[in-house]
Amino acid sequence: IVNEILRLNEDPNVQGLALDLPESLYSSKVLNAVKPEKDVDGLSDVNLGRLVRGDAYDCLVPPTACAVMELLEDLGGKTVLLVGAGGAVGAALQCMLQREGAATLSCRWKAPQLQTKLLHADVVVVGSTKPDDVPGSWIKPGTTIISYSRDLLSEKHNYGRQNNHAAENTVGSLAIAMRMQNMVKNTERWIQSQQYRKWDLRCLKLQPLSPVPSDIEISRAQRPKAVDVLAKEIGLLTDEIEIYGQTKAKVRLSLLERLKDQPDGKYVLVAGITPTPLGEGKSTVTIGLVQALTAHLNINSFACLRQPSQGPTFGVKGGAAGGGYAQVIPMEEFNLHLTGDIHAITAANNLLAAAIDARILHENTQSDKALYNRLVPVVNGVRGFSAIQLARLRRLGINKTDPGTLTEEEISRFARLDIDPSTITWQRVVDTNDRFLRKITVGQANTEKGFVRQAQFDIAVASEIMAILALATSLQDMKERLGKMVVANDKKGEPITAEDLGVTGALAVLMKDAIKPTLMQTLEGTPVFVHAGPFANIAHGNSSVLADKIALKLVGEKGFVVTEAGFGADIGMEKFFNIKCRASGLVPSVVVLVATVRALKMHGGGPNVTAGAPLKKEYTEENLQLVADGCCNLQKQIQITQLFGVPVVVALNVFKTDSPAEVDLVCKIAKQSGAFDAVPCNHWSAGGRGAVKLAQAVEKAANQKNSFKYLYSLELPIVEKIRIIAQKVYGAQDIELSPAAQSQVDCYTRQGFGNLPICMAKTHLSLSHQPERKGVPTGFILPISDVRASIGAGFIYPLVGTMSTMPGLPTRPCFYDIDLDPVTEQVKGLF
Repeated sequence: IVNEILRLNEDPNVQGLALDLPESLYSSKVLNAVKPEKDVDGLSDVNLGRLVRGDAYDCLVPPTACAVMELLEDLGGKTVLLVGAGGAVGAALQCMLQREGAATLSCRWKAPQLQTKLLHADVVVVGSTKPDDVPGSWIKPGTTIISYSRDLLSEKHNYGRQNNHAAENTVGSLAIAMRMQNMVKNTERWIQSQQYRKWDLRCLKLQPLSPVPSDIEISRAQRPKAVDVLAKEIGLLTDEIEIYGQTKAKVRLSLLERLKDQPDGKYVLVAGITPTPLGEGKSTVTIGLVQALTAHLNINSFACLRQPSQGPTFGVKGGAAGGGYAQVIPMEEFNLHLTGDIHAITAANNLLAAAIDARILHENTQSDKALYNRLVPVVNGVRGFSAIQLARLRRLGINKTDPGTLTEEEISRFARLDIDPSTITWQRVVDTNDRFLRKITVGQANTEKGFVRQAQFDIAVASEIMAILALATSLQDMKERLGKMVVANDKKGEPITAEDLGVTGALAVLMKDAIKPTLMQTLEGTPVFVHAGPFANIAHGNSSVLADKIALKLVGEKGFVVTEAGFGADIGMEKFFNIKCRASGLVPSVVVLVATVRALKMHGGGPNVTAGAPLKKEYTEENLQLVADGCCNLQKQIQITQLFGVPVVVALNVFKTDSPAEVDLVCKIAKQSGAFDAVPCNHWSAGGRGAVKLAQAVEKAANQKNSFKYLYSLELPIVEKIRIIAQKVYGAQDIELSPAAQSQVDCYTRQGFGNLPICMAKTHLSLSHQPERKGVPTGFILPISDVRASIGAGFIYPLVGTMSTMPGLPTRPCFYDIDLDPVTEQVKGLF
């Protein structure tokens, strides 16, 4: 019985639970197994305790007790005797009677003082069958008698041994009505719980130290809230989260249906100037901004970040949780496995890669008949197509469902994909920087019968499945996109998809949990979604559409969702607008453009920076000319933002080596160049308090007129869309396609993929294709060396120059400093 109760407790379709059991089974263990909020009989200790405490709204009162009270009037000053009325119903009656001003007594039938108490009682409430040896003469004339028993609420009434059949019948009918009333109350509560609720967020206090400790020391010094507490504070229901440990939880997509009528909050994108080795701090600004909005201005806000790849974490870049006093915590969990999404992507990607090579091998070594017999085997004497095979038959124009009716020609068309190995674009992936996997040979074992080909590994976050995860709008949408992924061409030049290989359903199964965003928190206890992590130079570089959509519902109409685009505004922001916003249908309210004095000095012609070496004096001493010269890059990025019609606020991350004159100069030039505002920020050293002025500027900018527009029409030819990006965003004079690139453009156009948006794969270190050219290069011809397609993700990606999809490890990788304390199990050395 308890197991069944516990099962029904967790069933979201069950809003109330009533017990109809034999008397002997009404134990405390059984009664208290029912969730208090589903306990329509009001018999649990929690409901009884709430009643005693006076929390009438929060508790459910036993229906029988309510029925008895309904029959009694004007109890003030009267003495009420409860006979044989024990348990929760008796206790509830005593409490309710006393609240109405009655003096209550309780007595068992066998008690020696029963006769005396009966003679003094004005009202007698009988909770169990009266023994024959208790005469009616013990009760004084005019006494009100009400009888009830526990089985009144069931259909198994037994009135044969009762003295007052009509009265008990009345109590029974009323009790059933009161139980129904409890059910109505419960359902009303449930309906109310499904509506948007105002946040009741308890922010965590920060006590910033000077000098600022290391990121991991700061992270470890702050005790995060339990993630289920955070979820409740921001209006998530218990059945909408799946908890991973103490500080992480997956959020189910069902929330979008529950809050579908809730207006979205404001949508803010954080982008940056062209990156330099000195770093600009976009993640830090994103976290500092939401900490300021929520913890200091009392405005609901959510940060939506990408999940970092473990390649850079152990390579050269380190983590991506923000920094200083503007971080996601615990930072070691954020930067490592998180909830396993990248591992799921790796498994799905490599399953598809294995399916491609296996299919080629089997087609090369079997006749049509043998191949068909293995693809559609006899199982338990029955031969049938699977659902995905039936879908393939329909695409081929073969409208048959019986495997025995296909002609030889139809069998050949169905069984053979005829993949051209030279056209395979799908690569295996691993989430590690491993330069020796950039070019490999597969199939060298004798068992592969001489099928050898050149291949490569990409880093996991470069997989098209990662881009699909980031752009999908539902589980169904993700499954459809997975099926559309083009992995190669057949020997007639037609595209081969994951659907053709029959692997779509399996990929969706591997990705079913990865599609749910992961909930974490900032140092100040404000909510963060971490979801998806495509690179911005070789993919579209933005966190997931689903995380943004869920967050926009949760913050409410006056709240803010702040997300980040990878690298400079020319790369991550352009793709955010032209690719992500097209997929999501969302319209951004404000762009926050991040810059630093040091990075601007480099764009102004400052000396090169070597990792680990001391900074040269140009970066540590005041140099207004160098700053002014470098502001050309900031001005260019502001102009790029204005192409899309969105207000821009410049956030200047301040370092202790920046002079007030340098800071003022940057802010002045930014405003003169069209920025709505430009604000110095100190969140790295002060937490959210150091970004309050930025938050206020963003709030004002979000109320400005927004004339958002895309940069190009999808109907334009592929080459023209590439040219518009190159000229209007990068500042190129023109583009130049290699013969191979032009051939691919012609192929994709012929295959019907010409109306997809463009995702440029280009160096992030310059507006041009040459990483060493800082500032704002002009007059250059942008070389397009190749053009590829991610049909499932929904974009064409031209390769500008040579782009590696597998990073390598440096001479001294970050892993030299990473260690684990075997006693405390604490991670050391992450940054």
